Amino acid sequence: MGVAPRRLTPLDSEEALRLVATISLGRIVFTAHALPAIRPVNHVVDDGDVVIRTHTDDAVVSAIDAAADTVVAYEADTIDPVDQLGWMVVITGVAHLVTDAGQLVRYERTLQPWVTQPMGQVIRVHPQIVTGFRLIPANQYRDESPASI
Repeated sequence: MGVAPRRLTPLDSEEALRLVATISLGRIVFTAHALPAIRPVNHVVDDGDVVIRTHTDDAVVSAIDAAADTVVAYEADTIDPVDQLGWMVVITGVAHLVTDAGQLVRYERTLQPWVTQPMGQVIRVHPQIVTGFRLIPANQYRDESPASI
């Protein structure tokens, strides 16, 4: 038995950021040695920005530290493997290392590392372009989609 027909419907930026805030894992996309690089990271959405923690030696830290106003992308999604319904969001924005001691302490509490390695760097991505889509059944109107998708 195959999967029912599906279609993509766009998300507005507010809903897209709200959905990203409901999960804790995504992927940051940046440039390393003139090539695209992707790292899985955990995140929180704080005041409309995506905030991640990483270790000091990570290539993303070097890429952001090396240039002012470093543009990155951040992707997060939830797709059910059985019915293949869900959503996907790509955020493009400027990334900065967080240096304020109070913010660093706060993010150490809220962003628990999922690897057993010190995560001493915090990166804040300020969205400039937010695109997202919801994958819904082909015969379903947008406003009928369940909140959990």
